[in-house]
Amino acid sequence: MSMLQTARMENYKQFLIFFILALAVGFVSIALVLTWVLHYREGLGWNGGAAEFNWHPLLMVIGFIFLQGIAIVVYRLPWTWRCSKQMMKLIHAGLHVLAFILAVVSVVAVFDFHNANRIPNMYSLHSWIGLAAVIFYPAQIVIGIAVYLIPATPVYMRAALMPVHIYSGLFIFTSVIATALMGITEKLIFSLKSPAYKESPPEAVLVNVLGLLIAAFGGLILWIATRPSWKRPKEEQNVHNNLTSPEDIKVGTAMTTRTDQESSLETRRRNGKAEESG
Repeated sequence: MSMLQTARMENYKQFLIFFILALAVGFVSIALVLTWVLHYREGLGWNGGAAEFNWHPLLMVIGFIFLQGIAIVVYRLPWTWRCSKQMMKLIHAGLHVLAFILAVVSVVAVFDFHNANRIPNMYSLHSWIGLAAVIFYPAQIVIGIAVYLIPATPVYMRAALMPVHIYSGLFIFTSVIATALMGITEKLIFSLKSPAYKESPPEAVLVNVLGLLIAAFGGLILWIATRPSWKRPKEEQNVHNNLTSPEDIKVGTAMTTRTDQESSLETRRRNGKAEESG
């Protein structure tokens, strides 16, 4: 990243600390959920058993939490400001689509596990809010692509819908964080019998720490996404800032002056002709 791009971001060092911290918390969360399902649970599989269910927490943390969080703040990364806005839109949409695919696979794993073991579906608050998020998320993606990725959308419509697009994206992300915390608690209560969850066995401690990290990751992403000083500069401003030499400014000024003089002479000629014909 150039010095000019760094200078355009206020509190760049503070941003860097928050972003690196968010990445670290996200990666540790993924490591902990992997430890949980591989060491304390039955591992990973696709046979209708408990190993198939374990894809649910793993893919939700990787996709619906980590990848969605990175997609939300990808515009804030100053290293990407040299890229075109269209390219950043493609990256933003691509990360969201990948997160949605992983979320769908994780939901299929849960339903398949429940049906194979004759467990009722959609009876808990966790499942209600989670399914609502999975339904609204693709709607958010489709509307975002239709309005902001397709160039045919009028500018006034993009500007009018932008606050709604930002708010709904943050609301869905926050709902996913809350749903994940409910889900891991629910899983511990149902799974830990001897020793019970209330006795704080090592598995319970590990998953509780995972819950704290998920909440921390969500808080860091929301903080980065809502700081006005960390917004990507408008492309018009980028073009203006690319006037790097005084010679460019002098040439532009000279051309403007010459054009003004030519326009003035043309006006005088027309006025002279009009007086002669009168």
